[in-house]
Amino acid sequence: MHTRRISGPSRRPCPPRSSRLLRPLHLRTGGTLLAAAALLVSACSSGTSTTAADAALAALPGATPSALAPYYEQKLTWHSCGAAGFQCATMKVPRDYAKPASGDVGLAVARKKATGRGKPLGSLLVNPGGPGGSAIKYLEQFAGAGYPAEIRARYNMVAVDPRGVAQSEPVECLSGPQMDAYAQTDITPDNQKETNQLVAADKRFAEGCAKQSPELLRHVSTVEAARDMDIVRAALGDKKLNYVGASYGTFLGATYAGLFPDRVGRMVLDGAMDPSVSARKLNEDQTVGFETAFQSFAKNCVRQSDCPLGGPGTSPAKVGRNLKAFFRKLDASPLPTGDASGRKLGEALATTGVIAAMYDQATWPQLREALTEAMDNHNGAGLLLLSDTYYERGADGKYSNLMFANAAVNCLDLPPAFTSPQQVQKALPTFEKESPVFGEGLAWASLNCAYWPVKATGRPHRITAKGAPPIVVVGTTRDPATPYAWARSLASQLSSGRLLTYDSDGHTAYNRGSKCIDAAIDAYLLRGTPPAKGKRCS
Repeated sequence: MHTRRISGPSRRPCPPRSSRLLRPLHLRTGGTLLAAAALLVSACSSGTSTTAADAALAALPGATPSALAPYYEQKLTWHSCGAAGFQCATMKVPRDYAKPASGDVGLAVARKKATGRGKPLGSLLVNPGGPGGSAIKYLEQFAGAGYPAEIRARYNMVAVDPRGVAQSEPVECLSGPQMDAYAQTDITPDNQKETNQLVAADKRFAEGCAKQSPELLRHVSTVEAARDMDIVRAALGDKKLNYVGASYGTFLGATYAGLFPDRVGRMVLDGAMDPSVSARKLNEDQTVGFETAFQSFAKNCVRQSDCPLGGPGTSPAKVGRNLKAFFRKLDASPLPTGDASGRKLGEALATTGVIAAMYDQATWPQLREALTEAMDNHNGAGLLLLSDTYYERGADGKYSNLMFANAAVNCLDLPPAFTSPQQVQKALPTFEKESPVFGEGLAWASLNCAYWPVKATGRPHRITAKGAPPIVVVGTTRDPATPYAWARSLASQLSSGRLLTYDSDGHTAYNRGSKCIDAAIDAYLLRGTPPAKGKRCS
């Protein structure tokens, strides 16, 4: 359960910025979450929770610098790939925008062309979150067939894996066995020996990234990825960028809007992040978010006949204590799982499995079953499966680069939440108060950027995107990975932000079953009509 932020589908966990437990948004296929959420974005080395009230992202000059002209003028060569109807291409962007001649980064792009009648609306770029979630995988497995038919009929559905992610020159850090060891590291250390082991694991992770991706690691920031999107827009032949981003994808989209407000088309930011707060504050907010989600799960669980954490009338607080007691037992005596590589279910993997299920209430029955198997039958296979899904670990023991890209982007975007174990220990009472179940683990998980080999280039800041057309910001009231307060904050920062509220559980809102939410977003994407001010759905 190591890694951090937001997002993500849909995605990542969101997870946010610097917590190893939280990742990107999960990919949905057939209603099942397939992917990530353990990291999010990052924050301030001092660990303060102050906002960036006096700092705002400045728009770039409207004219394209001559040194970037070859990138903006490149033509894409499409070829068939994957499932029927999908096309793929590759393109180049400068590794370092300050020194365009110093080398390129290759980006993988995929599209599914508009399928029906009606006035064409150009391209619709989608991103499921992370950082580290594969947008191409999301397009192929969900958006290309799962978005509403009229949207797919009138838009060319497009995805690009951001620099450092999946098919676009991925950041690499650890082998499969090394990642297995990292994921099993105890992140609720009981003594100095276990604290030293946790620090050593974070250092090995960072050193692996520095060894495997020394140059790329310096150039995977969200600002650079947003600038890449403008080159993608030009290569697609679009004057404006139409975009739907979820979880961390909202931070990426908002950053684009801040840099290029006059090139924004129709933009939806679903499960929004707040760019104005520090990493420490982001991780605290997420801790509260996961506790809120767990409270909803607990209330639902005790009403079910198969809840292993309590019966009818059991309070959420008691459910939490029961789960925490189970975690402590696993810390002392891990359970067998039947895993081919011999992994057992310890506290770290079990906590990750529970965290994974908080992203979507549709996964709660699976979590109850997995907990029952573990608590009553001493079989940890179900929780291990949830954890592996969260980490994007395949049955062959290989991991996607989700966690590597997640850490690389988050640790570059903001200074670390904590820089030493002593800072974490001092903060533990606050985190444990915010979440008795997850607070301790999330506090220690926030240490992962402390030993990063590349100094952060970003800082907390506001994004106003002055001059942009209406931008729809969507917030779910009990979202665990991107708390509702973040959506409210981002919508208020954006000069043209329009908040759409979903009164529900789970991470993100669009295409998750609410006819009210879907109708409001579809109307905006198809006709440019933003939701009414104060619009709420349930």
